Amino acid sequence: MPLMRIDMYKGRSEETIKQILDISYRVMLEAFGAPEGDRYQVVSRHEPFEMQVLDTGLGIERTDQVLIFSLTTRPRTTEQKETFYQNLVTELHQQLGIRPEDVVINLTVNSDEDWSFGNGRAQFLTGEL
Repeated sequence: MPLMRIDMYKGRSEETIKQILDISYRVMLEAFGAPEGDRYQVVSRHEPFEMQVLDTGLGIERTDQVLIFSLTTRPRTTEQKETFYQNLVTELHQQLGIRPEDVVINLTVNSDEDWSFGNGRAQFLTGEL
């Protein structure tokens, strides 16, 4: 945990997608202090007509390289969130040339009782995790 969903337009190579996954995982571990192996990532690729990613009046110009990161996670501090946002954008830009303007991030907070990692059990509540 967290569960990370990444939406993007179709067209990126398998290698680039793997790099995006690896970068975002590493940044998440560092920013949130999550344990190694806590990796739940899902990529969805879309046709251009399936995504509308405007700028909410901020004057941000998007390209067809836009990425939307949606994370479902335990509560995090403001500092952790800001560190994650900044470090993710920086690493994606430095390593893959993805423009900071093309990275949108959303966190949705939930609690331990909202997770089952398999077998129909709430492992955080049962003490298994």
